[in-house]
Amino acid sequence: MDPAPSPPRLAFRCELAGREFLDFAEVRLTPETSGCELRHGADAGRERSELLVLTVGDLRELAQTTVTGAFRPIKTAPNLRRGWWCRAATEAELEEALDALYPGALTDWWAAGENPAPVQHFREFTGRQTGMYRGIRELSDADAAAVIRAGCAVQFCLRRRVWSVAGLAPDAPDAGKSVIPCLEPCPVLLEFARQGRRLQVDAAMTVALAPGEIATLLHALDRAGDPSTMTSTVREGDLSQPANPRRIRLLRDRLQGLLPVSSSVDAKE
Repeated sequence: MDPAPSPPRLAFRCELAGREFLDFAEVRLTPETSGCELRHGADAGRERSELLVLTVGDLRELAQTTVTGAFRPIKTAPNLRRGWWCRAATEAELEEALDALYPGALTDWWAAGENPAPVQHFREFTGRQTGMYRGIRELSDADAAAVIRAGCAVQFCLRRRVWSVAGLAPDAPDAGKSVIPCLEPCPVLLEFARQGRRLQVDAAMTVALAPGEIATLLHALDRAGDPSTMTSTVREGDLSQPANPRRIRLLRDRLQGLLPVSSSVDAKE
């Protein structure tokens, strides 16, 4: 028997009603006469016979690793494996499936519609940190904003950030993110901010570069920081590694700011 529906499930039922489909991060949900089909959005035009059939119980394991076998510390990263489909026969199974693919996302989606929404902004969140994370409080608003822009960029996470810090607005609805909200800084962002603070207090070096040289570095950093090319030797969650793509993005943004406006190379979104 289908258990009593939770408030998030009831709200999501209304959201799906009458739709041909709904994209929930990288997963396309297609309501059917009996249940709902789930598949990767990139496989929307493929026949079911071309795809691997998964059960709802298979989805949690699917979400653990990328196609190259790298662990996915952030389940809303845009690197979910493709080539499968699954049917959730009931609303309870659909809720279970979404929680397997995107833990907590359905509850956060529902909570974001509450008044007031349970949003924890950067200063509120970091003000409660102790131990090794205490130093994050010392980041200036500008430096915190730089860390957030790099760490929460769309190539790393599809959650739409609704929290902010002074000088940086929440993600706009048209920022390329998903319908899944981010209500507070996540552990990966917290660790990235800690690493950003450590880099900030290191002794700086002065290097003279021409605008053309900076532009060349920017293009090189674009290639090096592409998370789709990450190997198992560069773990996304190991933010102490110089080759970590979030650190590369942070450096890229800093170099971008050194270019004159007339020589500017657009930063990757």
